[in-house]
Amino acid sequence: MEIKNNKKTIRAWAMFDWANSAYNLVITSTIFPAYYTAITTTKEQGDKVFFFGKSFVNTALSNYALAVAYLVIAVLTPILTSVADYKGNKKIYMQFFTWLGALACCCLYFFKLDTLELGVICFAIAAIGYCGGQVFYNSYLPEIASIDQQDSVSAKGFTYGYIGSVLLQIICFVFVLSPKTFGITDGTFPARLSFLLVGLWWIGFSQIPFKVLPKGSPNFDKLNQQKVHNGFQELKNVWQKVKRMPLLKRFLPAFFFYSIGVQTIMLVAANFGEKELHLGTASLISIILIIQLVAIGGATLMSKLSEKYGNVPVLMAVVLLWIVVCIFAYFITTATQFYALAVIVGLVMGGIQSLSRSTYSKFLPENIPDTASFFAFYDVTEKVAIVAGLFGFGFIEELTGNMRNSILFLTILFIVGLILLFSLRLGEKNIGQNPEFYALENPER
Repeated sequence: MEIKNNKKTIRAWAMFDWANSAYNLVITSTIFPAYYTAITTTKEQGDKVFFFGKSFVNTALSNYALAVAYLVIAVLTPILTSVADYKGNKKIYMQFFTWLGALACCCLYFFKLDTLELGVICFAIAAIGYCGGQVFYNSYLPEIASIDQQDSVSAKGFTYGYIGSVLLQIICFVFVLSPKTFGITDGTFPARLSFLLVGLWWIGFSQIPFKVLPKGSPNFDKLNQQKVHNGFQELKNVWQKVKRMPLLKRFLPAFFFYSIGVQTIMLVAANFGEKELHLGTASLISIILIIQLVAIGGATLMSKLSEKYGNVPVLMAVVLLWIVVCIFAYFITTATQFYALAVIVGLVMGGIQSLSRSTYSKFLPENIPDTASFFAFYDVTEKVAIVAGLFGFGFIEELTGNMRNSILFLTILFIVGLILLFSLRLGEKNIGQNPEFYALENPER
């Protein structure tokens, strides 16, 4: 069966976003951050916690845990994806990481203050599972969609993800905000039940793409066998190819810098709302739901705008909006202001992720045999950006005692990303957009 531009295959692929985005919403964006901040803030210790005997600011510890998780993925990804390309079994790795992340979410059901170490470790493992599966999920995009369809297919994935995660969030929202209706007397139970539901939802709906997506095509004859056994050498090989693609070479540094800002904001927004504005779980869930709902339209809107104006100009406009978001976030003091900010964040959040992925995919040569390795390079770039962002954000908060100062750090990085995108735009105008230009066998063009 021809899988490229096949509607059934594309729908199944997008269902993986439906399945795992529940983790992204409930665990990283709403209920877990609010629950974590609430149970780790005490009258005796304030916002200080002890993790294996060492004292940390509670939100800095969660940022460090996520940073370590992303660092693990950045190290593992090149090795696993090179093997997946070689053996043509990337779906197996996608399944492994899905089970790992989903089971870790289920284990968060047992997370209370007296099991802090268990909770933080499971939190990090869930992130490893999510990110690991995402690497192989992204690598399917050029395999299932032609270049002219990749913007819309990428946007479809994010749209499915937003809709699916919002549905589960609403289910969790009901018993988190009204536990007495269900006879729940343990104040920690609704949040912990939410973590369990995320794990079950994640692994349950993932069976749809696992059933439909191809396992991958073995590339034994096409890939250098020795490099398969050295994933970092394979990344170096990809980088050598990237250097022969002038636009892609310009795009990746820009992507790195603005991704530090985007991904860090998405991961720390709930902690900021809870700690700096004292919004509470109900308000946080409402705000994140607004972000998710607006993001559904945002991903589609950016796809349409890119068709009319081109990917890079739209990315430049979106990064400029992120700079405005950071400046606004530094000064906000009320819930109403945070709600207004949520609308802007929702508009640009899905758009920049979807458009970044499809822009990278468009800049790749057609019919390359090692798509997983190329997307490994993309994902390692993103994961290293997240590690830098989370460590930087947490360190500045611990150093200055104020989370708002960390926002200034992100603003600078967005500005650097915007400048690099401008350089990419100039490169586009100088080079032109002849698809043959990107062919590996004609690098001199």
